[in-house]
This record gives sequence, C-alpha cells and structure tokens, in this order.
Amino acid sequence: MAGRADSTVLAGARVVLPTGTVENGRVIVEGTRIAGAAAEGAPTADLSGHWVVPGFVDMHNHGGGGASFTSGTVDEVLTGIRTHREHGTTTLVASTVTGEMDFLAHRAGVLSELVEQGDLAGIHFEGPFISPCRKGAHSEELLRDPDPAEVRKLMDAARGTAKMFTLATELPGGIDSVRLLAEHGIIAAIGHTDATYEQTVEAIDAGATVATHLFNAMPPLAHREPGPIAALLEDERITVELINDGTHLHPAALQLAYHHAGAHRVALITDAMDAAGFGDGLYQLGPLAVEVKDGVARLVEGNSIAGSTLTLDTAFHRAVTVDRIPVGDVVQSISANPARLLGVYDRVGSLEPGKDADLVVLDADFGLKGVMRKGEWIKEPQIG
Repeated sequence: MAGRADSTVLAGARVVLPTGTVENGRVIVEGTRIAGAAAEGAPTADLSGHWVVPGFVDMHNHGGGGASFTSGTVDEVLTGIRTHREHGTTTLVASTVTGEMDFLAHRAGVLSELVEQGDLAGIHFEGPFISPCRKGAHSEELLRDPDPAEVRKLMDAARGTAKMFTLATELPGGIDSVRLLAEHGIIAAIGHTDATYEQTVEAIDAGATVATHLFNAMPPLAHREPGPIAALLEDERITVELINDGTHLHPAALQLAYHHAGAHRVALITDAMDAAGFGDGLYQLGPLAVEVKDGVARLVEGNSIAGSTLTLDTAFHRAVTVDRIPVGDVVQSISANPARLLGVYDRVGSLEPGKDADLVVLDADFGLKGVMRKGEWIKEPQIG
C-alpha cells in the first residue's frame, strides 16, 4: 500500500474523539503523528460518508495469519502481527499459552525483542498458573501453582516487557503473586479460575485489575454462590475483557457486562489463535491439537473452545450492529481502555494531537476500509 506522506488531511468523516463524535471532522497527519494544524498546501483525502476511529488495541492475542505467538519463529510472529494490523489492530500484546517454564522463558526472550523494536506492545502470560478445574485449552499436566519465584522468573525473562499475567489467584501463592506483579506495575488478571466470590474479592484487594475473558473459564454466576463474575463486575478497579465473536458470549452476557461495569471498564479482545484471518483447518495451540470449523476453534480432544478466530474489526462491527452498543462506547472499549491499562495511552488509544497517527477508517455500515499506523497506510481506503 502507499507509504507515509509528510502531511495529509483526512477530511469529511465522522471522527470519534474522547469528547464525542465530530461530524464532518478532520484528522491531520504530520509524519508519524497526529497534528493540531495542517501544513500549507497539505493534500486532503475526502472521507465523506465514513468514520475515523483510533487504531484498535488488543491486549489478549495468541496469533493469526496461520502463525502462533507461542511457538512461531520471529518471521511467523511478524506475519501474525501484520494480519491483525490489516484488520485494524495497530497495537498488539502477544499472549502465550501454558508450557514448560524453560520454554516460556525462552519465548519471553524471543517476544521481548519484538517489543523492544516496536512491533509488539508487550507480553501476556496466560498460564501455566491457572486452575485445572477451568483449564480451557491449556495442557493440564503442565499447569502449576502461581509460585511468586516462578512468576518472577518469567518477569525477568521478559526483560521489562511483561504487561500481564493471568492467574487463578485462589491457588497457593496466588495472592502473593498478585502483590508481586502489582509492585512491578504489571497487570494481574484473574482468569481460568475456580475462585469463590470471597477469594476473588481478596485478589482484587491485593492488586488484581483485569478479568481475563469474563464469563469464560470461570464458575457461572449463581444466586447463592455468585462466584468471581459478580465480584469482577461490581468492582470499579476491574476492567473486564470480553470476546465478542458470537461464540464465546451470548449477546445478553455482553449487554450485562456493559450495563453493570460500564463502557469505561470493558476491554474488547480477540483471544485469537493462529487461524484468525487464515481459515479453517487443523492447528496447534501450545502442545494441544485444535480443529477450526466454520470459524470456531475447538480442541480435538475434549471439544473445549480453544481461543477464537476473531479480529477486532469484526468485534467492532458486531458490537455496533448486533449488540447496539453506542459507537463512542465501543471505541472506548476497543482502543482507549486497553491503551490505558497497558500504560501507552500517552501515545495511542485516541485521536489527539501529538499521539501516533494510528487510525481506522470505516464505511457507513462499519465495514473496514482503511488502516493507518504511525502515519503509514497499512490498508489504504479506496474512496470514490
């Protein structure tokens, strides 16, 4: 696609800003950043009839384009990153799955280099510190309790690029691990957990701030045993991840989360695996075989859902058109909130002067038409 222009004015679109939607708005791009004023004679692209929203921020993603972030080569990981960029995700955290500790430490080293060169926004360790009762698509024989010493081993292997750990905080060492992560500014996320309501409250008080794919891989909400879902939804300190692919959540569950937590506490994620943007077939998720059929990924043995094939442009489209979530709320959930959690909101997550020129162009029906990252078109909109 076309490369970077020194100065470009994107005009005529509905532009979604933190303060609201501007009709017939414009976004000025200078080099890699959004500018407050355009240079004299700057070319103008007419985006009338379109939306311009911030680039999407995915804080939970295992791969795409046929490539795995857990086991792929550097080139394969870059293929997965490019695949998601083409679908609007301009900021991406690479998530691992449960494996041997030495293997995970090695992967942390590989992925950290991609963080350091700006291709990834960080690393998310999902497993091995999770409950065998709620393991989902994780290998049970490789699970272990969240020993703070082992958590620190992975933190050290990531060389300062670890952004999040998903933990079953009710397990031995769980609360101490939460405190360790909080002390180091790393997100402690509660997930793949069999915790009670009370145990979840204890973990939140210790410093946990995220619910890993709320509703999935945790006890269901019940009227006498509300479990983790009630504790996570009710606490203003928690941001809840939601996988809006139509498979992981019933629309009523998504509505419940938005209604109870509010858009400011929702992060739309993909939880994508290799097949995202690639197609049906047989895949590996860590050591486990996965079959993707009709876009739904399930373990070959046991039939558990094994991540998703979701891309965030589809999640955005579904949230607006099927779930009827207001556009501004969806933008908050898919860009601003995860950017804040990851500590990068000073650079991405909204269309404001001085920030990276990361943006997505959507048509009137919220179909993806263009993607820009740091002032360069990844996918250039074909207008007219």
